[in-house]
Amino acid sequence: MPLGWDTSDVDEIELRRWRGRTEILSVAALELERGHFGTFRTTSASGGGYSVEIRDLGGPANSCGCIDHRVNGLGTCKHIEGVLATLRRRGVRAFKAAQAAGSPRIEIFLDRHGGARPTLRDPAGEAPGRVAARRWLAPFLEVDGSLSSTPEAISSLIAAWRDAPAELRADIRISQGFDPWLEREGRARRRERDRATFEAEVAAGRETLDILKHPLLPYQQAGVLHLAFGERALLADDMGLGKTIQAIGACELVARRNGVARVLVVCPASLKGEWEEQIARFSDRTSRLVFGPRPQRLAAYGAPAFFTIVNYEQVLSDAAEINATLKPDVVVLDEAQRIKNWQIKTARRVKSLAARHAFVLTGTPIENRIDELYSIVGYLDPELLGSLFRFNRDFYDLDERGRPVGFKNLGELKARIAPVMLRRRKSDVEKDLPGRTVKTFFVPMAEEQQVRYDDYARTAAMLSARARKRPLTKKEFDQLQSSLACMRMICDTPAILDPTCRVSPKLEELEPILADLLQEPDRKAIVFSEWERMLGLVRELAGEMGIEAAWHTGSLPQDRRRAEIARFKRDPACRLFLSTDSGSVGLNLQVASAVINVDLPWNPAKLEQRIARAWRKNQLRSVTVVNLVTQDSIEHNILHLIGAKQALADGIVDGIGDLSSIALPSGRAAFMARMEAMLAPPRAAPAPRPPEEAFTTDLVARHGDAVSVVEARPGVGGRLQILAVLDREPDAVAAEAARAAAVPDLAVTILDQRSWAAMQGLAASGILRFGSEARVLYRAGSTSDAGDDAASVEDDRTLCFAAEARRGIAMARLMIAGGFPEEVPAILSKSLAKAAGSNDAMRTASSREMAVAADAEIRRLVDRRIWPPDALRLGDALGRDPGEAENPAGEVLVDQLEGLVGLLRPRPSSARAA
Repeated sequence: MPLGWDTSDVDEIELRRWRGRTEILSVAALELERGHFGTFRTTSASGGGYSVEIRDLGGPANSCGCIDHRVNGLGTCKHIEGVLATLRRRGVRAFKAAQAAGSPRIEIFLDRHGGARPTLRDPAGEAPGRVAARRWLAPFLEVDGSLSSTPEAISSLIAAWRDAPAELRADIRISQGFDPWLEREGRARRRERDRATFEAEVAAGRETLDILKHPLLPYQQAGVLHLAFGERALLADDMGLGKTIQAIGACELVARRNGVARVLVVCPASLKGEWEEQIARFSDRTSRLVFGPRPQRLAAYGAPAFFTIVNYEQVLSDAAEINATLKPDVVVLDEAQRIKNWQIKTARRVKSLAARHAFVLTGTPIENRIDELYSIVGYLDPELLGSLFRFNRDFYDLDERGRPVGFKNLGELKARIAPVMLRRRKSDVEKDLPGRTVKTFFVPMAEEQQVRYDDYARTAAMLSARARKRPLTKKEFDQLQSSLACMRMICDTPAILDPTCRVSPKLEELEPILADLLQEPDRKAIVFSEWERMLGLVRELAGEMGIEAAWHTGSLPQDRRRAEIARFKRDPACRLFLSTDSGSVGLNLQVASAVINVDLPWNPAKLEQRIARAWRKNQLRSVTVVNLVTQDSIEHNILHLIGAKQALADGIVDGIGDLSSIALPSGRAAFMARMEAMLAPPRAAPAPRPPEEAFTTDLVARHGDAVSVVEARPGVGGRLQILAVLDREPDAVAAEAARAAAVPDLAVTILDQRSWAAMQGLAASGILRFGSEARVLYRAGSTSDAGDDAASVEDDRTLCFAAEARRGIAMARLMIAGGFPEEVPAILSKSLAKAAGSNDAMRTASSREMAVAADAEIRRLVDRRIWPPDALRLGDALGRDPGEAENPAGEVLVDQLEGLVGLLRPRPSSARAA
């Protein structure tokens, strides 16, 4: 098989043949008298079953009811191939004879090879009854003898066939595959007809679009019509234009015209209260928020209001029960970029929600890649963009290894999605919106802040340089991600990582900004930061200034969040709304006329989401946007990265710019370009490090995991003595020793692994004694010296875990700040499990398996009195079912781990002796 995405139709057909042979468990004939050319029922390993019609033992003319057969354009699928494989196994000679003879019936079917075409296949010969069958078919044929292929003609043919005599129906088979095609075509025409009729009635005064408590603007009325008469449609309006109100209006319209009674709203947990408030404000329909443990949630589905409001995490656990019990008529997906990644479980579960109407709302249908749009549109109409392999083939340029290196045919992609997507930008309705002004303050770093920032910047630069030469290992990539995240945190304040260092020039800059913005007594402001600890410092500053502030973070319970939102909106004394990005989507906070970004997100869509909390419909004042950017830092470079990312979304979604000029580098090239953009030094390079640290960094950069240990000891005359151990062949060790001899200011000794083990053994037996205490400059996580006893090995494991866990903590905080708390248990569990030496197993383990392994490791270390008993509570938290709580993986869990890591240390020598 080819690599990557570069597959041909032949490759895809062969893949389905292999899956048919290996995944289809059973095949049952439903027309025994028809032999090879009958209808069959398959059962696959997943438990699903489909009806398969066989009419061609060697070509693409067979039919199946599965979605893959409908969209792939291959004319086959694994179910068809599974039936053919079974028929061959039952008798090769009989199979070949049947293949040569062909189907004895006149076959009328939907040929899906390369498209969807109604087709007539009439076998040669004058078998009894066939002449009469041809005569009966004549009214349904064109002059040239081909089948009339319009939906109306096919519907008439099927209706006449059902009333025809049994002997005629025995000679003519009409495929069941016409049913979904006719339904799709009929619904499309019916939607167009119904909308035209309704608009004519509105124009004549017999119908109205004044269906909510408050009037809709003209562009919002158009959005209501797009959703209501599109049935399954995407509303991709720019943020702040009222997608929620338009969806409520569309639900009201289909309730009045089509009698729908149950609407399921799926949104982020932080927006459930906002939906409840907007429904109450604009509609007389009832609403119900779903909270609590699983039994309570299931009871809510059995007694629904008109609007039932759930969050995405609940759908992950409850999708099957929602379909079976609630049976929604309409599914509304708010902030639907949550399903942009078709590979993750949440997206698959959300897409399993069944309803005639589906209204998908997102202001950012593309954030990074065009296959995000494919995933979202696939829920609405899987036939619109076809199979993923065709989508990739049609709209990506692929290199010789099947990797995407560029885009193509983006104009065609925009045209393909036009029937389901309606998009309006603020500029399209700017006459109805207030203006906004943006001011960016570049803040220099303090000295201590710069020192800490440079430490992480050096690590990131070293790994980035290594990535130019070869792909990074997973451990190296995680370390790079962690270093970048830590650099961004320190741009705000080192206190996010080290509470003892509270220096923050941004806070000093923020104080006069707040004083200036809030001079007007009725003005309010929103302050955003990705890091909750930074917001805590802002809250302290506000308190010192006598400013009341509301608080909104992912770790805050939902009822508290709702109360804080209400306080900010209604209490004149509450002037600030302090929020992580948990509050950057969906909230209507037009009472604020200023947005302050203490730090910048990676993505332009997220930045616009923040600003749109205030700069949106119903805002009566001009909105001021303030960005605080640490000068000459990764934040400074993110400004340019944000601009580059915006071009892709503008081109496809909004039709802005030249689509042919948008470039996509290869995966590694894109990664390197991004790293270079973020790490480019706009200022002077950091001050040089001590020579021993520079030597160690260079050695590890060139030899990677082959470096076992690097130690420093005082030498003769004050010259530092460096001992480095390499797990390399003797020639490589000798070459490194020659290189090290030229290092100034250092006396370097390079040993191979065997020599080092021998020295450790001699030291353990008392024959050899090192002259002074060593300072460890580097120790590989896998090092286990021959002279170590069990206790020192345990200490090494503890130290290695502490380093791994600190990286896990940084990644976990990044995930929480980015709005993905459900990822945190897996990250922390993996860090814990690595202490047990189970790295390889963890690469393929599930989150629950990692949690079990982590729990076992915690209990083992507690039993050995290396960890405190309080650590057991962390293991219990990691093993908790994500469906049991709204936010089971929040800041509390990360804080527990951080506190635990702070207690980790090797036991004193007296304990070892004991």
